Parts: sequence; C-alpha cells; structure tokens
Amino acid sequence: MSAPRDPAGRLAEKVALVTGGASGIGAATCRLFAREEAVVILADVQAEAGEAVAEEIRRAGGRAEFHRLDVAREADWAETMPALLVRHGRLDVLVNNAGRAGPPARPLVERTELDDWEAIMAVNAVGVLLGMKHVIPAMRRGGAGSIVNVVSIYALVGSPSATPYHASKGAARALTRSAAVQYAREGIRVNGVYPGYVETAMTRDQHARPGVRAARIAETPLGRLGQPEEIASGILYLASDDASFVTGAELVIDGGMTAR
Repeated sequence: MSAPRDPAGRLAEKVALVTGGASGIGAATCRLFAREEAVVILADVQAEAGEAVAEEIRRAGGRAEFHRLDVAREADWAETMPALLVRHGRLDVLVNNAGRAGPPARPLVERTELDDWEAIMAVNAVGVLLGMKHVIPAMRRGGAGSIVNVVSIYALVGSPSATPYHASKGAARALTRSAAVQYAREGIRVNGVYPGYVETAMTRDQHARPGVRAARIAETPLGRLGQPEEIASGILYLASDDASFVTGAELVIDGGMTAR
C-alpha cells in the first residue's frame, strides 16, 4: 500500500515569482501555485490586471502580491529582487512566462523589420536571461531552486509566419538547456515548458483572423486548442519537488501537434 499523500500543498512555504502573471498562462499559474500554498509574487507590466489577479488570489485565501516589472529592463530586475528578498528572505521558484507575439503582417524572413525583431527578442529572450541572472544568486544562497521557462512549440517547429517569435523562442530553449547544465551541481533545476496552440489574451487576435483558429485545431490531434490551466499544471510539476530529478527537460504540452 502506498504512503498517504502529505496534505500540505506541493509548493507549501515556497516563494514563487511568475512573470507575465496578469493574464493567460501566467495568471493560471499564479492561481494554481497559490492553491498549492506558495507565496506568489505576480510580476507584469499590466498593473491593473496584475493587481486584480493578486486580489482574487487573496480573497480565495491564498498569498499573493503584485510587482510591476518589465522583464526586458535590467533596472527593473535590479530593483525588484532586493525588495523581494527583504520582504520574504528567499526565492524558491521562478517562472519566466512573460512573452510577446510577433506581428502577423510581415511573416517572412525577408520582410522582417529589425524593430519588430528587437522588440520581441527583448521580452522573449532577453527577459528570460535577465530573470535567471537575477534570481540565481538568491537561489544559490537558499541552496536550491527551480526555474521554469515557458518556451513554445515554435522553438521546435517552423511555420509560414512569426519569424522573430520563432527565433526568440529558440533562444529561450538554448538558454534553458545551458543554464540547466551550469547550475545543476548547485541544486538549481532549469526546465522548459513548450505550449502548443492555447486560448489566451495573446492569441485572441490571431485566432480571430479568418481560418486561423480552425487551421490550428486541424493541426492538433486532440482536436481542440489548449487552455491556460493545462499548461499551468505542467509548470507546477516542474516547479515542485515532484520533479526533483528533472533538469534540462522539455515538457511539450501541445495536444499532439509536434507528434505529427
């Protein structure tokens, strides 16, 4: 007979920072982490929406606070991290979730504008680097930590569009694997979650374009789009001690799309 499960949450007493936590996958992750008894630090540039999610979590009995953070600005990280450590004394989990989609009007490499490239890389690649750079020292002092980078199946496959987005997510994939190797001996695990086509605020405009939603469903063997909560469940696994022997992993949650 198996031992009874510990009634404490899977993230009990852990302090978790989730970027892009005001909506979509980030908000779903914050809600799930709070239910699993984490202290949730919700970071985003959308202050009103972020405060609303944090308040919703508190009303439900969880612990959450909002911090305005632009992941692409190192000055924001340099200001936020010391404040969090003064308040909480530690940081156990980082979810690099903040992301930016590409403009659909210029899909091809030859039509890619450098301004679009730099704006998307700043959030999706530089933001991941800065997040890891600024939390790893705190995790080292705590003796362990878990970093989950939300990447994308577009780091694994090509498409007829979104050139800067593909490149930025490819960079995030490489950063994840590199950091996993660099910090494993210090007890800091670094893993990636690779969502497929998901219904979020970021994809709403894309899915509203004629034929896009239907085409994405047709590409997905399970025959539907994913929900943010389904991605959050994978993030929770990698963040928790259930994944204590997992680092450098690529958890694809895509309804079978990349298995085709």
